[in-house]
Amino acid sequence: MLNEIVEINNFGPLAKVSWPNLGPINLVIGENDSGKTFLLKVLYSVMRTLEEYKRGEDRRTAAEILAEKLYWTFQPDKIGDLVTKGADAALSCAVQFDAHSFKYSFGKDTTRQIATLENHVPPRSSNSIFLPAKEILSLLQIILKSREQDKEFGFDDTYLDLARALRQSPKTGGIGKTGGTGATGQTGGKGYPEFGKSRQSLEKILGGRIEYDEATGRWQFKKGKQKFPIGVTAEGIKKIAILDTLLGNRYLDTSSIIFFDEPESALHPVAISQLLDIVAVLTDQGIQFFLASHSYFVVKKLFLIAQKKNISIPVISPQDTRWTPANLKDGMPENAIIDESIRLYKEEVGWALA
Repeated sequence: MLNEIVEINNFGPLAKVSWPNLGPINLVIGENDSGKTFLLKVLYSVMRTLEEYKRGEDRRTAAEILAEKLYWTFQPDKIGDLVTKGADAALSCAVQFDAHSFKYSFGKDTTRQIATLENHVPPRSSNSIFLPAKEILSLLQIILKSREQDKEFGFDDTYLDLARALRQSPKTGGIGKTGGTGATGQTGGKGYPEFGKSRQSLEKILGGRIEYDEATGRWQFKKGKQKFPIGVTAEGIKKIAILDTLLGNRYLDTSSIIFFDEPESALHPVAISQLLDIVAVLTDQGIQFFLASHSYFVVKKLFLIAQKKNISIPVISPQDTRWTPANLKDGMPENAIIDESIRLYKEEVGWALA
C-alpha cells in the first residue's frame, strides 16, 4: 500500500505536495484545472513502474520504465517539460510504499533518460489501474489501434493500460447471470471470491450486465432479454461495468491500487452513494483507492463512511499555492466545493423564509 507521499516538488501544477499517513481510501478534492487528475497520474506512473519492473522477461531498468511511463502518460515533447515553468530547482518525487522508498528527480533539460532514481520497493505482482472520468468501452478498439499500431499521441497510457486490461474479458462477460454463482462464489467470470459481494452490488446498480462478444470484438449491454449496443448505453452504466470487468477477469487482486478520476461523472447521486459503498467494501478486501473529485456528494458520502466505520480517509486539496491535507474522520475539511454547497443552502433557506 502507498503509505505516504513524502514530497512532490516542481511537477507541473504541483509546486509542492506532501501527504502523510495515507489510508485504504484517499481523496483529492479541488476545482477544475487544480491538478487533481495530474496528481493521480503522478502516483499511477510510480505504481506502474514498480509493477512492470522485473516482471516476466522485461529487462528494462526502473529508470527506463519510469521515463517511458511519464512520456506516454503526460505526452510532453520531452519529459523535462514536466518541470514547473519558471522553477529554479529540479522536479522531484518521493513516496513510501509498504515502508520502502521510491524517489527520483530530473531537470528541465531531460529528454528521455532519468539519471537520478532510487528504488527500495520489491517487485510487485499485483496491478494498479487508472479509471478516467470518461468510459472507454465504446472506444476500446480505437485506443488500441491509435497506440499499438499508429504509435500516436492522443490517448495517454492511463487509457491504453485500461484498454489492455479490459481486453482480458471474463469468458462469461462482465457481470454474471442474476442469482447465479460459480465455484468462485461470485456472479460470473473467474475472479477472486473476495470480490463476490461487491460484484453482486455492482450488478444491482447496473440493472443488467455487460457482455463481450468475442466473435465481433464488441461490448453490449444486456437487460433482461434485450441487448443494446455499447454506444447507446448510458455513460454511468459503462463506467460501473468497467470496474466489474476488472474484478471479474482477475486483472485486479486484493493488493491492487485503483486511481479513480471523478467517480461521480455521469452517475445519479444515488448511484454515486452506492458505488462508494462498494469502494469501502473493496478496501476491506485489501484494495487501495485514490479518488479525485469536485463533487459535494462524493465528499459528503466518504465523510459519512469515515464516521460510520470509524476509519481514516485522508483528503488533500489545493489552498492558494500549497496543498493542504486533512482527514474526513475528523470532519468536513475547508474547501471551495463545500463552501459553495453551504452558500447555496443558506441562500435557499433565506429565500424560503423571506
